[in-house]
Amino acid sequence: EVQLVESGGGLVQPGGSLRLSCAVSGLAFSVYDMNWVRQAPGKGLEWVSTISAGGRTSYADSVKGRFAISRDNAKRSLYLQMNNLKSEDTAVYYCAAGSGARGQGTQVTVSS
Repeated sequence: EVQLVESGGGLVQPGGSLRLSCAVSGLAFSVYDMNWVRQAPGKGLEWVSTISAGGRTSYADSVKGRFAISRDNAKRSLYLQMNNLKSEDTAVYYCAAGSGARGQGTQVTVSS
């Protein structure tokens, strides 16, 4: 059974930081591109960032320079370091594998 389990979300003030993690099991983690996507209240899914199987990274313009995606193939884990958070970053954040599998999400709320 494929499982992707996100953690690390929470409530943070504007300008603060959070680090999201995603633990993956049931698939060959190292061969897949991995993604973070998010869904803000009342909006559709928005792509945030991708890290390829080879380690190449890409970011949405809205988070470029503030977020950093990384992976640890030995731990079968995906990460998203989020700095200088803004209210518009408030969303449920999901990790998603290139296979199409997606986790249940972790809530990030940026508010003073």
